[in-house]
Amino acid sequence: MKRCCEGVGLPCLFKGVGMASPRPPRYLLVFDFDETIINENSDESIVRAAPGQALPEHIRQTFREGFYNAYMQRVLAYMGDQGVKMGDFKTVYENIPLSPGMPDLFQFLSKNHELFEIILISDANMFGIESNLRAAGFYSLFRKIFSNPSSFDKRGYFTLGPYHSHKCLDCPANMCKRKILTEYLAERAQEEVEFERVFYVGDGANDFCPSMSLTSADVAFPRKGYPMHRMTQEMEKQQPGAFQATIVPWETAVEVTRYLQEVLKKKC
Repeated sequence: MKRCCEGVGLPCLFKGVGMASPRPPRYLLVFDFDETIINENSDESIVRAAPGQALPEHIRQTFREGFYNAYMQRVLAYMGDQGVKMGDFKTVYENIPLSPGMPDLFQFLSKNHELFEIILISDANMFGIESNLRAAGFYSLFRKIFSNPSSFDKRGYFTLGPYHSHKCLDCPANMCKRKILTEYLAERAQEEVEFERVFYVGDGANDFCPSMSLTSADVAFPRKGYPMHRMTQEMEKQQPGAFQATIVPWETAVEVTRYLQEVLKKKC
């Protein structure tokens, strides 16, 4: 990765005028959504719109490990059969609370938007993510959102599809976040945007896979006590040094904000 002002002998921040073009962002910040940006699993949250706010046992028994997307397709079909409409889903999504400290982190990033490029990679769905972030007022922070396609068909049923196919044996059949992240970095490099560091904020097992692709210059922020955190701890015990990125566990997003503030202070 390119380093700040590498090879040009200039101060970190250009403060003059008359530059031909603005500097590209220095850092890439990657967020997960469920139980990271928001404090719940949004797929579980939407059950609040179902009759009795619960799913029948015959639906719940169809879940298979690694095929959660297919399971959610069945859940949504059932809810459509029960008359749950777009507005019902939207109301639920809009009212899911952000994780503790997340609004403050987003405010910090908004004030320093020229330094951070922000993307979101989530195994939830586009409609739910957009509904929540628009209601919270932070949708515009994100340059790109990668999630499972979703829409409402002619019947008014909420439909969900897989994001892509892949060959990773560690990820759900519908999404490998490492594949998405590495392809995004390659695409941005072709556009002559290379990041000094990558920061990854997540919680789940499917966030561990992309965090394994980070370099020693990068930082992984696993939520304390969640699968991503446990998996990084297990790897450190079994294969010391195999996980290259700096690990900064967090309980509230305030800790992420403080770390990023220190990074900026040290650079310039």
